Amino acid sequence: MAFAIIYFVWGSTFLAIRIGVHEFPPFLMAALRFLVAGGVLYAWSLARGERPPSRAQWITISWLSILFFVFDYGVVFWAEQQVPSGVAAVMMATIPLFIALAEITILRTQQLTLRLGLALSAGIAGVAVLMSRSLYLGGEAVNVPGAVALIVASLSWASATVLSRKIALPFSKTMNSGAQMLAGGVFLWATSAALGEFRSFHPLNISREAWLALGYLIVAGSILAFTAYLWLLQHHSPTKVGTYAYVNPVVAVLLGYLLAGEPLSARSVLGTLLVMVSVVLITTQRAKPDASVAAERAAKALG
Repeated sequence: MAFAIIYFVWGSTFLAIRIGVHEFPPFLMAALRFLVAGGVLYAWSLARGERPPSRAQWITISWLSILFFVFDYGVVFWAEQQVPSGVAAVMMATIPLFIALAEITILRTQQLTLRLGLALSAGIAGVAVLMSRSLYLGGEAVNVPGAVALIVASLSWASATVLSRKIALPFSKTMNSGAQMLAGGVFLWATSAALGEFRSFHPLNISREAWLALGYLIVAGSILAFTAYLWLLQHHSPTKVGTYAYVNPVVAVLLGYLLAGEPLSARSVLGTLLVMVSVVLITTQRAKPDASVAAERAAKALG
């Protein structure tokens, strides 16, 4: 049941975002999601007697939250106004690719092996297939501003992932995640206010479907799926748990096609397959333990 939750619930969150941002201002919707979910996880951690973050940890949490939530989640919510949910999930699955690039070129913790070279080539080719207007594969190419925004979001998440390995954070995963979600929600709220989203937001004009999508993201996508994820990490290997990094984009593509009428053309199928090959090659390599971390971070991005 726990595997089913992280496979299918996290895979379905992109469709819920797509439904919601048709009516909610994107940064405000993201803010509401993480303020509530983060508040619940943070309060739960305190109730269990876990120590809250120190002042120094709150500072580092705040910097990470800006990268993880404003420049990743907030941008994803914005991009899904123009990009199909399945394609958005596939684009975000390139996060391990950008982490690998950072490890090769900046951190020097990875070497450019044949396996990594093939993985990077497949991932780049997959994105190119989705964005190219010159390939006659059927279906429309991805909206360019939306695709660029998703690449920025992936880069932001990859940067924050690399940075989080070098700074002190709360030991408890629930406290760490709850604090980051809560801080991220605050920064998303401030961003929404700065963009003037409150002026166009009228709660009574939001349909029941959009409110249900937001509730699903909060309860199922954040609280339930994250609890299942923590339970699985205590009972199974990170490699086995990390398999949802491969499943989530496929679930998102199929749900978008079946429930939202999103196109399933040769372009989207080929692009998805190439990106998935890249993800599998990067996250299943055994030489570097950081690969499993990349898989976990990538899958959390899908949630």
